[in-house]
Amino acid sequence: MRHSARCALGRDLRFAVQTPVPVECHGSESCAWWVDPRGLGADSIVYSLGIGTEITFDLSLIAAYGVTVHAFDPTPGAIEYVQKRQLPSRYRWHAVGIGRYDGEARFFPPVNPAHISHSLLHRAATSDTAIQVEIRRLSTVMRDLGHTRLDVLKMDIEGAEYDVLDDILEQRLTIRQILVEFHHRFPEVGLDATRRAVGRLNAAGYRIFYVSDNGEEYSFLLEN
Repeated sequence: MRHSARCALGRDLRFAVQTPVPVECHGSESCAWWVDPRGLGADSIVYSLGIGTEITFDLSLIAAYGVTVHAFDPTPGAIEYVQKRQLPSRYRWHAVGIGRYDGEARFFPPVNPAHISHSLLHRAATSDTAIQVEIRRLSTVMRDLGHTRLDVLKMDIEGAEYDVLDDILEQRLTIRQILVEFHHRFPEVGLDATRRAVGRLNAAGYRIFYVSDNGEEYSFLLEN
């Protein structure tokens, strides 16, 4: 109700579903994502960008369809979490971030020390404790791993999704489904960034097939 009221007042946004397709939910209640299950199988390649300590979506897809998941997150908490777990052979971990260029970048920790999700967005309050990490463009990673297309790309990367989406579209990468959490709630991002991103995705042939109740998690399907 509050989200709907904010949308009506122009303080938040929510796009409508643009194409009706079969939808399946994977992951825990606190970290669920929605996919179109058609065509998913042992040959499918999934990239999961930004995992923190929540990989139930990744493991659920592996269990259901035998896909291979490549997970990317260079933050210390995520690395420690993954290293302590016994994971299936189809789960491949990469301690690098995905960004708009190849090189190094500062990752800023969250203000709340109980959280672990770092961000490429500048956070003045935590600039003294920012860490230096390796980042790569998605096109570089795909080339290095020998992938010419992705079946599913999931992104929860704390505001860096806008640059990554721009790079995907400029490089014309072949990705059948893009699942993304938009961070327009961040004051330094704002609603227009998400409006622009959705418009660019639509222009490239991507259509929304799911929107979460809070209007932040979107699932897109490439239709041409």
